[in-house]
Amino acid sequence: MIAGNDSRAVVDWIDGEPRSRRFGDIYFSRARGLDETRHVFIEGNDLPRRFATLGARAAFTIGETGFGTGLNFLAAWHVFLQTAPAMARLHFVSAELQPLSPADMVRATALWPELRTVAEGFTAQYQPLPPGFHRFVFESGRVTLTLLVGDAAHTLPGLDARVDAWFLDGFAPTKNPELWTPEVLAQVSRLSHEGTTCATYTVAGMVRRGLAAAGFAVARAPGFGTKREMLRGTCVSPAEPEYAAPWQRRTDRRDARTAIVIGGGLAGTASAASLAARGLEVTVLDRHPHLAGEASGNAQGMLYIKPSPHATPLTDLVVAGLAFTQRLLAVALPDDARAWSRCGVLSLAHDAAEADRQARLAALGWSEEFARPVTRDEASALAGIDLPAGGFLYPGAGWVHPPSLCEALASRPGVRTRFGFGVVSVEPRTGGGWRVRSARGEGLDADLVVMAGGLSTRELRQLQALPLRGIRGQITALPATGASAGLRVVLCGESYVAPARDGSHTAGATFDVHDALPVFRPGDNRVNLEALAALSPALHEAFGGDHIDPESLGGRAGVRCVTPDYLPIVGQAVDVPAFDARFEPLRHDAKRRVEAEVPWHAGLYVTTGHGSRGLVTAPLAGEIVASLVAGEPAPLPATVMQAVAPVRFAVRALTRGRAREG
Repeated sequence: MIAGNDSRAVVDWIDGEPRSRRFGDIYFSRARGLDETRHVFIEGNDLPRRFATLGARAAFTIGETGFGTGLNFLAAWHVFLQTAPAMARLHFVSAELQPLSPADMVRATALWPELRTVAEGFTAQYQPLPPGFHRFVFESGRVTLTLLVGDAAHTLPGLDARVDAWFLDGFAPTKNPELWTPEVLAQVSRLSHEGTTCATYTVAGMVRRGLAAAGFAVARAPGFGTKREMLRGTCVSPAEPEYAAPWQRRTDRRDARTAIVIGGGLAGTASAASLAARGLEVTVLDRHPHLAGEASGNAQGMLYIKPSPHATPLTDLVVAGLAFTQRLLAVALPDDARAWSRCGVLSLAHDAAEADRQARLAALGWSEEFARPVTRDEASALAGIDLPAGGFLYPGAGWVHPPSLCEALASRPGVRTRFGFGVVSVEPRTGGGWRVRSARGEGLDADLVVMAGGLSTRELRQLQALPLRGIRGQITALPATGASAGLRVVLCGESYVAPARDGSHTAGATFDVHDALPVFRPGDNRVNLEALAALSPALHEAFGGDHIDPESLGGRAGVRCVTPDYLPIVGQAVDVPAFDARFEPLRHDAKRRVEAEVPWHAGLYVTTGHGSRGLVTAPLAGEIVASLVAGEPAPLPATVMQAVAPVRFAVRALTRGRAREG
């Protein structure tokens, strides 16, 4: 996560044209901006022809430096829909130091009536973005945007992608030289392949020399309007990537047509939806008679994160995940007040340590529309009830009915469900693919399998080494009262409580480290009530205070599936005994470069260990799985992709020279 106090653009509108106050340059000409984009970037990269000649299930990736108003992206999206085969996919990856506010973005994109349909689809999902990687999905998955918010010199090195065409569109080199440095252009080269094209409006000497040094053959071409010339180029010698350990290198699997996802909770249905968006036929198997039969079955789940003010993979994951889930809900469950509420989440500063953490978060300079500190008086006014402290507000977050989200994801075209199917084995088939068998002896075949079954993940022999454990949690259902019904935001601290849904509030949750039995215990409601009293004495009184009978209240118990490092496990499975044998030298020298083929389980993926953050991490994890399967640009930086990969535990066990975790 990249900090900064200037993370959002300040735009001055002069005669209808947007101008960056920081760089003193216009984003585009109102009169002919779209025509220039088409001439320089669309035609300059020969995109109409290249889109039209894509294979039926092929994907094309565009990279861009300088997202700005998104005009280039919208123009590429528009021409892609007009020219590409129906099953082809477009990936657009763009870096932007200072994203526009939603209001400025709507105003800018509204200037182009020809792009109205795609512009409205984009702005419906666009929201204030903190620094980091952000994945957008459009056209039921045919078009994706990965927006890298931050200095391109810092974000591009973390990108894992194979770009086919580049739009080099930063502000003029004289006004924004940082976007045209040899370091940035070297990253452009690293992400390219032989034959990758590039185009830019500028013919500045530093750009020509920089592209040539980065391995591009460049030539001048007729410019647009008053600009006599522009540059076009082709990569003839892509830069060599920096060394990466064998298990950190991408293994593509582009030929899969069918998939089985085991588990009908959030992790499973999210993976199924993301895979189906890539054209796969997906079957979701669950041993229960319905979706969300286990940890994803609560009446209300909270879009709650507790990021560190320091740059950590977990913080990068949950910040990107929160923004992704908010966008997903707006598309998957529009205007469904029973399924979710964007009421806001207020994380209270319940003690000095938490107040200090929140103060350091505030110093990161995030957009106030994404997250901001609030005083005690502001917090109480927002919540509609007296609170003991101020806190940190996430205005776009709220609560979700997880079963509704699972149903929406499993209803996507290409996804079907099969219930009462208790999986007992997953075995490779001769010639490729997998056979999944049930306890009743039924067998189903698919090209790939995604295990998303929580703790039951370790029941598969290939995944027994994963260090998963269960932590029981129980929520309490509190009937709304006249006073409690005024609660307007989700309150979080060392516990949480949500505004009422169907006349009932959800409060919780217990955290039983030494218990993994999902059994409801009426007496445990007392624990949640005591936590509620500490969180908000006034709200506790609104429910009846000490007169509440804990054992008369309803609730639900579930088991969180967690890992030792509290990061989820997402990615391709590895044959651990074979890995240990091939990389045995790491046990004696953790820094040794061992060049050996990683014994991946080809076509076997896992998404589990989401703990209490499933609403935030599981939907984005589905995109991680799908990007690995399809060989697409990764939705998160390489550091985060590696931090959640299943192979990390095998590597740690060897490099730390001790018994495996678990």
